Amino acid sequence: MTLKTINILYWVFTILFAGLMIFSAIPNIMLDETTMEIFVKGLGYPAYFIQLLGIGKALGSIAILIPGLNKTVKEWAYAGLFFDLIGATYSGIAASKGNVDPAMVGMLIWIVPGILSYIFWKKKMRAEGKQFYKAV
Repeated sequence: MTLKTINILYWVFTILFAGLMIFSAIPNIMLDETTMEIFVKGLGYPAYFIQLLGIGKALGSIAILIPGLNKTVKEWAYAGLFFDLIGATYSGIAASKGNVDPAMVGMLIWIVPGILSYIFWKKKMRAEGKQFYKAV
């Protein structure tokens, strides 16, 4: 696979993943009525936690979009976004008390562009000759 192809795939999956995460962060940050109902009444989270999650998702999404950003910061941003999606899915399943809403399991589909973005970012770094960790 050429560097050009890797670059294109990286940006397609990264923009898709970041877009999905920013789209889901906005209602959290704005504390809209539906989000409050889902998080507070449905999942039992405190209201102040909703904005924290939204800000974290927005910052993580911005971090993965910035070319040349410190590799460690990008690694943490990807990890945080993945933890958010896995945590949201788990919370929805755990709160359902046996009546699992298929939409909760469907949230895991959102992680696919994130995984592909991460894989192509690593391939891009390798193709450009950038090491992640130096051998001691």
